[in-house]
Amino acid sequence: MIALMRLAQAILFTNDLARMKAFYSGLLGLAVIEEADGYIRLDAGGCVLMLHAIHEPPSAAPREDSFIKLAFHADDVAATRAALVSHGVRMREPHSFGAASFCDGVDPEGNVFQVTSR
Repeated sequence: MIALMRLAQAILFTNDLARMKAFYSGLLGLAVIEEADGYIRLDAGGCVLMLHAIHEPPSAAPREDSFIKLAFHADDVAATRAALVSHGVRMREPHSFGAASFCDGVDPEGNVFQVTSR
């Protein structure tokens, strides 16, 4: 059996590093740990979110879903959703499962992310 592992870093590849930094750091509040040519590492509370530059044309349409979805904790999902919408972020309708609330949104490059009380 392999020893217990923990997620240390998630990498999100991006066409516009500055724009994604403004979203994840400036708007969502993740602190910059390291910034270098071609990447930025952000403190995501127990894990690092690394934004890594790529040079491919961006997709024109937002994704409906994806194989990977970054989920960020919020005590009040409805209030967080309202704040993100007020900043122009495309947010979907909130939903609940038991005591947990969820709301998906779309980042500036069309990646689906989630705000959750879980």
